[in-house]
Amino acid sequence: MTPKAVDVVVIGGGLAGLCCAIHLAKHQFTVILIEKNKYPKHKVCGEYVSNEVLPYLEYLGFNPFECGAKRISKFELTTHNNKKIEANLPLGGFGMSRYQMDFQLYKLALSLGVLILQDTVVDTIFQNNAYQIKTKSNKSITSKITIGAFGKRSNLDAKFNRDFIKKKSPYLGVKIHVSGNFPEDKVALHNFKGGYCGVSKVENNHINLCYITNYEAFKRHKDIQAFQDAVVFQNSALKHIFKNTNLVFKKPLTISQISFETKNPVENHMLMCGDSAGMIHPLCGNGMGMAIRSAKMASESVIDFLNGVIVSRAQLEKTYTKTWHKTFGFRLKVGHSIAYLFRQDWLAPKLLVFLRAFPFLVPKIIKMTHGKPIKM
Repeated sequence: MTPKAVDVVVIGGGLAGLCCAIHLAKHQFTVILIEKNKYPKHKVCGEYVSNEVLPYLEYLGFNPFECGAKRISKFELTTHNNKKIEANLPLGGFGMSRYQMDFQLYKLALSLGVLILQDTVVDTIFQNNAYQIKTKSNKSITSKITIGAFGKRSNLDAKFNRDFIKKKSPYLGVKIHVSGNFPEDKVALHNFKGGYCGVSKVENNHINLCYITNYEAFKRHKDIQAFQDAVVFQNSALKHIFKNTNLVFKKPLTISQISFETKNPVENHMLMCGDSAGMIHPLCGNGMGMAIRSAKMASESVIDFLNGVIVSRAQLEKTYTKTWHKTFGFRLKVGHSIAYLFRQDWLAPKLLVFLRAFPFLVPKIIKMTHGKPIKM
């Protein structure tokens, strides 16, 4: 039976939502997590995670390497005209599918007493310093705190009249898993006209291929295969990987309307977490790390509020907003700039020639879109 009142409701059960729920449950708060999909589930995602979040995941009780995650220490970048640069990652990371990672975190949340509802939130009402959450299955739950971790786009974004939802986004994401040969210690980023594709190993020795492209470029072709043949495979590294591996998925996963517009970390008195608060360009390869790190920040702020350390909701919202911008503001600006430069087809090869002449700059640029390891 679903309780009518809890300390915290988390809307969305991706990485940010699950980490929030686990963190708060470890501190003995009552938590309901509402997620529309059933676990486990594949998602369009680069599936590379920066090592900066490993200390936090350990604190939560999750070790990705016990579940087959691949340790990644090398980076490769190519342009659409097949210029290449390689570097060591300053901090490193790991490769793990969202199918596996979300599922393991889901099981951990359940073991800690989090109630997880497969449902869709249709409305949130804030009054008398509390929230009333209404779901599609006619459940009504009251909570002291609500955390929004519902991803890139949601019906709630429209409900809150958020600025980014009013604009059409030109980006489309495509993902497949394949089997074949690829170094398990490497993450590669291959540029093609109108987009770029990330490549890395995940558990089960599967290779994740996930690319993002401008929808205008994509719609000139009749389907995904035609687009790949005509555009993606102009990059010889991508052509080699696609042509010399075997499909694991029956068909590619796709997602449209991916927005990198600025978002507010607090909306309708709700702390936003993960992609709901802001997205870094996949070119920077750190979206999963940011989602996990934002969960820590949100959870710590909520704990301080519920324990009376933060004395008012206004202070809670101000504290979280300030911390979020301090942690991610610079990364996002750098990410936007890097993505803009590499979208200029004439400029990307010249940038790579420059970086090959000054290779010490590559780790410095990577550091600008990543954080230092989380201190627990």
